Amino acid sequence: MLLPSIRPSIKRLVVLGTLCANLPACSQGGESLPPKPVGSPATSTTQTVAVVDVSAPPPSAIVPASAKALDTAPPTTASPTVAKDLNVLVVTVDSMRADMPWLGYKRDIAPALTAFAKSAVSYSRFYSISSYTAMSLGGFLAGRYPGELDRSGYFFGHYPDSVLMFPELLQKAGIRTMSAHAHFYFQPEKAGFHQGFDIWEIVPGLVKDNHTDKNVTSPKHIEIAKKHLSDKANTSGRFFAWYHLLDPHDEYMPHEGIGPYGKSTRDKYDAEMTFTDKYIGELFAFVESQEWGKRTAIIVSADHGEAFGEHKMYRHGFEVWNVLTHVPLMIRAPGITPRQIDVPRSGIDLAPTIMELLGVQKNADMQGTSLVGEMYGKDPEPRDVIIDLPRTSDNDRRRAFVRGDFKLIAEGDDWGYRFFNVKDDWDEKNDLKKTHADEFEKMKAAYLERVKTIKDVCPKMREKLKGKRKSKPC
Repeated sequence: MLLPSIRPSIKRLVVLGTLCANLPACSQGGESLPPKPVGSPATSTTQTVAVVDVSAPPPSAIVPASAKALDTAPPTTASPTVAKDLNVLVVTVDSMRADMPWLGYKRDIAPALTAFAKSAVSYSRFYSISSYTAMSLGGFLAGRYPGELDRSGYFFGHYPDSVLMFPELLQKAGIRTMSAHAHFYFQPEKAGFHQGFDIWEIVPGLVKDNHTDKNVTSPKHIEIAKKHLSDKANTSGRFFAWYHLLDPHDEYMPHEGIGPYGKSTRDKYDAEMTFTDKYIGELFAFVESQEWGKRTAIIVSADHGEAFGEHKMYRHGFEVWNVLTHVPLMIRAPGITPRQIDVPRSGIDLAPTIMELLGVQKNADMQGTSLVGEMYGKDPEPRDVIIDLPRTSDNDRRRAFVRGDFKLIAEGDDWGYRFFNVKDDWDEKNDLKKTHADEFEKMKAAYLERVKTIKDVCPKMREKLKGKRKSKPC
């Protein structure tokens, strides 16, 4: 059951990644947008959930009920051997949920990515840093939680030059950095994500719409990526490349020769994933055809998930439910043994992972832990996960804390909590806060201790922040 004090925020229509909903001040200029209808609520069920001690992370976690385990290689304690001439290519897909075919989804909507998973280290319990694009990708590039960063305070958050992005460190180390994107928000003056990139390109011909995204961009986007990667000025030395594909983002557009799988929003979304997967497959084939392809690590993930009626929500943003924050992660690199890792991990770990692969020291204030050791066979150690959604013009603050099979959601300035066993209740329908009070209190204490390491920074705009109390500066 939802807490009475948060029901209004749950009933708001959420938005896809970089897009806006029916809440005011969604643009940096603070313009109001008309409301959208909310979808029908998800069916609620009651179930019995087993709870164990949460005072310390358990030795292993679980694959979600919807997941299908891959063949796994036994872990070792061997030290990783990373090639000194390695390149790194990151492909992120906007709004890609965790329930994809390589983790058990029954509809074969992504054959290229499913094939890729068989050659990669795949994570079944990977969490995005936040629940919408501006926050997740800001955190990814900075290697820090978005609440720690200088930012504008608006939904379309801007990160100023004072925020150190990890590509800046790569650039200083002589590594070529390149990227291309397919939404107006990624323009340098909007987001600030371009910092540290030698090449930053926007797909041409985009139509700007704060409500939704009707652009079809994967074909042009992948052509730009191949153009970047065909230029010896970019690939003769070592490089880092990142491409964030947008087509699964609402609005779910039809594509000739694909589907239709049905009339529901999930059916339409699935067709968008199939369309995007086709072009990701083209990029993979191109990389494999290049001389430098055999010394290039490829990382595939998402900035957040997507809701299709769960918790009375559609699209994403403004909350930290599993459907919004549980996403895929797959990493293929020379010398790894493909396997599936089932312990919780976070998008905050990607920056240190990329930097270790490229042999560049991370900045001291960066959060996260490199995944390189376990990629190359080390036994993955239990580790807590934080999901951070700072207060903005359009949402109150939300945080989540994942330890083993359990997840705590903190509302506002930690004034309310929900507590779930996500092993048995991945849909987060059964709040255990009252029925398992002792375990809840242990989890709460662990969360409050952990977030002491996050040094919150007030955004530039404070007067319009959603849920801000008069006694608080932000």
